[in-house]
This record gives sequence, structure tokens and C-alpha cells, in this order.
Amino acid sequence: MKLLILLTIFLTPLLMSQELIIKAKEFKTDEKTGITIFKGDVNIIKGVDELNASKITIYINKKREPIKYIANGDVSFFIKTEDEDTYNGSAQEVIYLPLTKEYHFFKNVVLKQLNNEKTIIGEEVVLKTIDGEAYAKGDEKEPVIMIFDIPNKEEK
Repeated sequence: MKLLILLTIFLTPLLMSQELIIKAKEFKTDEKTGITIFKGDVNIIKGVDELNASKITIYINKKREPIKYIANGDVSFFIKTEDEDTYNGSAQEVIYLPLTKEYHFFKNVVLKQLNNEKTIIGEEVVLKTIDGEAYAKGDEKEPVIMIFDIPNKEEK
């Protein structure tokens, strides 16, 4: 109960636009540095977006607004953009920048765009949800792989 009260007090500024729900086995915060760390089966839900990881670190500015999320360890996610595109996938590390709504995925990335049936597999993928832009690269041993469905046009 004490943990829930502390989380509510600390995260109240984050909840103004949309409810943010965080579940974890443990949490540690340092208001002076603006860093909060959640560990152990971490699950974050905001609206329909979801982020799961072994550890998630949240950085806030002096206005107590989140400026960066870093998720590490078997990260999985579901994202819905302002343009109604939906994505899910996995990576070993994800950095989310809420002010620009950018996601940076690293190591063993699998990013699936559900509504357009596209998949990107690589070592680094950047998704800019406001601009609708994406960037991907492989490593020395493996190229980037893009898989997409091309509908057949039936001739009349």
C-alpha cells in the first residue's frame, strides 16, 4: 500500500493527459536526479500502448514530465500511433522519447505493423510515430529483413 501511495504521488504529473499504469516487483526513485527505476516483470500501460521489460528507467524534467523511457531485457510492446497504425514486437532494448514520440529499438528487433502486415527485423530500428517514418539497419552478419504482404490484383 505504501508503494502505491508513493507511486501515485510521484507519478501524478505524468497522469494528466492519460492514465499511466506501472506494475513491477520493485521500484526506486530519486527526485533530485529525476530518475525512477522499475525492476522485475515491469508492465507499463498508457491508453492502449503497452511496454513490458525486465527493467524500465524513466527520466523526468524539472516540470516532472517524462522525457525518456529506457526498457531493457526481453522487451515486448504494443503501440498505436496518432494515425491509427498499430505495431507490436520485441527487442532487447527500447528507448522511447515521449516529447517527439519516437521509439528506438535495439538488438534482435522484430517490429510488426499490424494493420499493413509489414515486419521489420534488424539490430536497430527507429520509428517516428508523428512523421510516420522508420529507419532500420542490420549488423555485420545479418542484413535488415523486411517482410510485407503484396495483394494480388485480379485482372478483369
